[in-house]
Amino acid sequence: MNGTIKIGDSLVGDGQPVYFVAEIGINHNGDMGIAKKLIDAAALAGSNAVKFQKRTVEVVYSPEELARPRENPFGPTNGDLKRGLEFGREEYAEIDRYCREKKIEWFASCWDEASVDFIEQFNPPCYKIASASLTDDDLLKHHVAKGRPIIISSGMSTLEQIDHALEILGTDRTILLHTNSTYPSKVENLNLRVIESLRARYDMPVGYSGHEVGLATSVAAAVLGACVIERHITLDRAMWGSDQAASVEPHGFSRLIKDVRAVEKALGDGVKRVYDEEIPIMKKLRRVGM
Repeated sequence: MNGTIKIGDSLVGDGQPVYFVAEIGINHNGDMGIAKKLIDAAALAGSNAVKFQKRTVEVVYSPEELARPRENPFGPTNGDLKRGLEFGREEYAEIDRYCREKKIEWFASCWDEASVDFIEQFNPPCYKIASASLTDDDLLKHHVAKGRPIIISSGMSTLEQIDHALEILGTDRTILLHTNSTYPSKVENLNLRVIESLRARYDMPVGYSGHEVGLATSVAAAVLGACVIERHITLDRAMWGSDQAASVEPHGFSRLIKDVRAVEKALGDGVKRVYDEEIPIMKKLRRVGM
C-alpha cells in the first residue's frame, strides 16, 4: 500500500482509522442557519470533516441551462436555484470560523478553476473532486498546482478514465473513492468489491462515497478496506432539495460512525490466539486437550 496521506491533523490510509466526511454539499438550501446545524450534527457524530460544494454558476452551466424553467424557492428558473444555493465570501468566512470553533475540518468540491482559487484563500486541508469532474483535465491540473491532498470520486467512470485522471493527479497525495453516482443508489448497483479491485490496481488509499439509503453497506465498505467514508448529511430526509433523500440524518450518522469504530476494533490483526478471558471458560467446559 502506498503509505498514508495527512489531511489536517489526521493520517488517512491503510492501518489508520476511517476518515469520515459528512457532505453538507447543497443540503444547506442556501441558509447559513441550516449549514451551522449540519456542522453541529457532524461534529457531534464524530465526523472528521464536513464538505461543501462550490461553483462559479456562469462557468459550470450554459446560459440555456440557467434559463430553463424550474420552480424553486429562489425563483422560476434553474439559474435562480443554482445562484440561490451558492455561498459567497462572507458565508464561507463564517463557515471557516464556525468549523474552527467546533473543531471540525472543512473543505469543498470545486467544480471549476475559479472556485478552487476561491476556496484556496481558506487554507483547506484537502480538495475533493467530484465524479463529474474526473475527466476535466484542466481542472485536475489546477487542483494539483495547489499542492494539497486530493480526494477524487470515481462514479460513472471507466478504469481507463480513472487511469488517465491518476496520471495527472499522481497517487502520492491522492485518495480514490469508489462510488455509484445515482441519488439514491440501488443496493444491487453498489458493487462494493470494487474497493478491493481499486486497491489492488492502483496500490493507493481507496475510500467510499455512498449515496444509498441505509447504513449497513457503508459499514461493509469499511470492512472491505475503505479508508475514507463520505456520506451526505441532512437534518431531515424529507426536506426540500435534490440530495436530501440520499442523505443520512444526524442520528444515523452517529450510528454509522459508532458501528464502523466498533468494526475497526473487532477486525483485530488476524493472528489466532487464545485470550486470557477465554481460559476460565476453557477450564470449565473442555473435557479433553486443555
